[in-house]
Amino acid sequence: MVHQPGPMATGPLRLIERPVPTPGPGQLLVKVLCCGVCRTDLHLAEGDLPPKAPDITPGHEVVGEVVEAGPGATRFQPGDRVGAAWLGGTDGSCPYCRRGRENLCPASVYTGWDDHGGYAEYMVVADAFAHSLPHGFSDVELAPLLCAGIIGYRALRRADLPPGGTLGIYGFGGSAHLAAQIAIAQGAAVHVFTREAAARELALSLGAASAQGSEDPAPEPLDSAILFAPVGTLVPPALAALDRGGTLAIAGIYLTDIPPLNYEKHLFQERAVGSVTSNTRGDAAEFLTLAERLHIRVTTTPYAFGQADEALADLAAGRVHGAAVLSFP
Repeated sequence: MVHQPGPMATGPLRLIERPVPTPGPGQLLVKVLCCGVCRTDLHLAEGDLPPKAPDITPGHEVVGEVVEAGPGATRFQPGDRVGAAWLGGTDGSCPYCRRGRENLCPASVYTGWDDHGGYAEYMVVADAFAHSLPHGFSDVELAPLLCAGIIGYRALRRADLPPGGTLGIYGFGGSAHLAAQIAIAQGAAVHVFTREAAARELALSLGAASAQGSEDPAPEPLDSAILFAPVGTLVPPALAALDRGGTLAIAGIYLTDIPPLNYEKHLFQERAVGSVTSNTRGDAAEFLTLAERLHIRVTTTPYAFGQADEALADLAAGRVHGAAVLSFP
């Protein structure tokens, strides 16, 4: 649990014993098999993302097995393997939900932020927000698909990439290495901008057209760009790299301050910039179907359950190759 948010060097996580939770109406009790380690977990642990409840257990890229179904939970049965993702619930009745934009629901709740998440042996998940899992992946490979993959997919959609266009990706971790493969499969030329040499090598191995430093000039004008790194100073160079009519999608839940923009250099000629907020269940279903059909390559760095602190510290320092995943005995 996140007991006292602060830099990873201060030890913000604490390992405790809690009773196994009981599923309520419409809920599933899930035995966690593995849980991806997301940058959002790091923001929560370090205090960039204020906790919504004291001593919250993070984790929202969860692969688990249903142990018990609560009253009214009918989609899954004990023994089924399911996934839990960031979006944990909505009111289902607000204007945004009615318009099919449940990711903007003001009453939405989030796994590992509002409710205890997957850095635990057991957790409860809303039956309506649990996900069927694609075939052809190990449990460890599946975990990053449940947030990194889904959010990366929504960011790709928000970037409005034209068919056969050029896409710039800034930052190349868990989400980026999955979104890049979708874009490449759709015929895009993907140019990656990242400070880490190992990430550049991974990008090229996955079929990226180029890989360079975070603030290096783009090899060609970009039709679209996605900013995965939570670094606001990368917004101006990403916008400047866009061709006329290009779109920049900012994928993170947290971003450091954006410096002043020059209208002519960064926004004129109908360049656009927008954010990505959570995901819908429709995004999840579309992406997981695509992941199975394309058999996306998931690159992971495994950690044991007791190494959650180490995994987050490595993520903060840029030492994670692909996506970090906690596995449970």
